[in-house]
Amino acid sequence: MYIASVPNRKSPPAILIRESYREGGKPKSRTLANITHWEPERIEALRQLLKGKLPISEEQRFEIIRSLPHGHVAAVLGTVRKLGVERLIHSRRCRERDLVVAMTVARILEPASKLATARSLSKDTLTMSLGECLGVQDANEDELYAALDWLLSRQSAIEKKLAKRHLQEGSLVLYDLTSTWLEGRTCALGKLGYSRDRKKDKLQVLFGLLCEREGRPIGVEVFEGNTGDPRTLGSQIRKIRESFGLNKVVFVGDRGMITEARIREELRPVEGLEWITSLRAPQIRRLVQNGVLQPSLFDELDLAEIHHPDFPNERLIACRNPLLAAERSRKRKEMLVSTESKLEEIRKATKRDKRPLRGKDAIGMRVGRLFARCKMGKHFRCTITEDSFDYELKPDSVKQEAELDGIYIVRTSLGPGEMSAEETVETYKGLAVVERAFRSSKTVDLHVRPIYHYNADRVRAHIFLCMLAYYVQWHMRKALAPILFDDHDPIGAKAKRASIVSPAKPSNAAQKKASTKKSQDGLPIHSFRTLLSDLATLTSNKVENKAHGLSFVRITRPTPVQQKAFDLLGVDPRIGRQ
Repeated sequence: MYIASVPNRKSPPAILIRESYREGGKPKSRTLANITHWEPERIEALRQLLKGKLPISEEQRFEIIRSLPHGHVAAVLGTVRKLGVERLIHSRRCRERDLVVAMTVARILEPASKLATARSLSKDTLTMSLGECLGVQDANEDELYAALDWLLSRQSAIEKKLAKRHLQEGSLVLYDLTSTWLEGRTCALGKLGYSRDRKKDKLQVLFGLLCEREGRPIGVEVFEGNTGDPRTLGSQIRKIRESFGLNKVVFVGDRGMITEARIREELRPVEGLEWITSLRAPQIRRLVQNGVLQPSLFDELDLAEIHHPDFPNERLIACRNPLLAAERSRKRKEMLVSTESKLEEIRKATKRDKRPLRGKDAIGMRVGRLFARCKMGKHFRCTITEDSFDYELKPDSVKQEAELDGIYIVRTSLGPGEMSAEETVETYKGLAVVERAFRSSKTVDLHVRPIYHYNADRVRAHIFLCMLAYYVQWHMRKALAPILFDDHDPIGAKAKRASIVSPAKPSNAAQKKASTKKSQDGLPIHSFRTLLSDLATLTSNKVENKAHGLSFVRITRPTPVQQKAFDLLGVDPRIGRQ
């Protein structure tokens, strides 16, 4: 094969690609293509290539203009589209929807302020391929804030779609509450209250999360920071019945949420509302004192149903966890020793020669602060005078509390025909999935805290955005479990438990992963965060050849771990880059 230049009288010569061959021993040639219209540089490059020489100079070779982390974007954005989250947000594509999707994906990949998120999307300062994949590389922080406001106006509609997708009549609904602190002091929702984050000097907000029984988030609501947990239950009942249109549901909440007063005033009067919760320690103590619950009951069993007229039409399921009992006993001993040593310091302070501690009020305030911190005041008898202080341990008080170590009582309005005792206890312990959602949202992955927004609606929108991000992350973790440290064999884990009361144990498959750090396929095991970092090394590269004006985007070849992740997610790594 060669290039021939054929004279053409008064016209320019014809440039042809020809092939030589023999027929009957005679050399012949045939024309394969006419490339007269090509640029001279391309013709010369092809001529050199056919001669087996380098067709272009070093300066003319293909050059990578920009390389962007892309694999983690493809994994999350692909999951968003596979789950139909875009259609949940809005049925039609629009600028606001694309920006909300971008913020949701960015919240999973690189939680940051809206300014930092805008810069990660911008074509001039981008740090990943997300902006280009969604066509929002020209977005700025003001647009993101406007999209956040737009998202808040869509919250009710989105939650209704989630409820329709995951809830039905008779469904279990898990509900719990947590707090997070605010930076600044101007947000109308910010109040001082009981801080789960141990930020007593910071204003805070509370937010309650509704989940279906496996832990998928369905709805979230933000409350003022000094709102009592039980006071938030009524709004969730109204949301379930009026907004979601469900008449029969089973609420599952802890004993601080579903109190006796809430049951009496908000649950019992409504037909179709059932509940599962637990008794408080004083209620359990009264049952022991009345002889209804005897510690000897657990000598051979760890679970038993009891009845009491104070709880009409309810079932009480008493459980005792020996490991929990041992842990509580250990903690109490440590706290008693610590409290006693600090009480002794106060006693010595009243007897020292220089500047002794004096006055009933001063001594009492110091003792009160100590007991408020350690919660051990019920076990000590204190004697305070104007110039002295003494204390003694109350052994009977310690003994009475120790009798209840490891004992908890689950209460429910469901009859035995609707749910067995074991299933009821398992359902109540399922509240742990909501705690896991809080832990993921607040610390490990999504970093909902601290909140820097000063506008109350922006705070609500920010927390709702984090809920949407957790919804996506929940599904990703479940799909990726075989290559994460997460237990991917729940049936095997359940089979290893002696009873539903005993602590959960990892399955054999999970234990093997933890010890070998390898999956069943021999691939390295990751945490969710390190897997995203691994996926980010799969890059999207813009390649250009200036000599011929060619440019295209090329994705690097996935490693075995990366390919396994995409296979588990059912996502194409080329998403947004084809």
